Amino acid sequence: MEIIFLLFILMLSIFLGFELINKVPATLHTPLMSGSNAISGITLVGALALAGNTTDPQLASWLATGAVALATINVVGGYMVTDRMLAMFKKKKGDK
Repeated sequence: MEIIFLLFILMLSIFLGFELINKVPATLHTPLMSGSNAISGITLVGALALAGNTTDPQLASWLATGAVALATINVVGGYMVTDRMLAMFKKKKGDK
């Protein structure tokens, strides 16, 4: 019964996330990207904390390594996209 409940929550969160992202105007994508970078940073800190505090060292270290890698990719990629989007609003040298 518990697995069905967890799958229901997963499917509901996927649907809700999809609906929310589709309704975001293009002008708000940059601030939302910055917010998601902050959340990924929190995930990164949590994964590092998990790596050092565990009851099953092998399983926790594999999970923590995966979490650190994925969160790092998300943070770096998010900041690269945010920087690129903000660069579109900067004036070029020849513009007045």
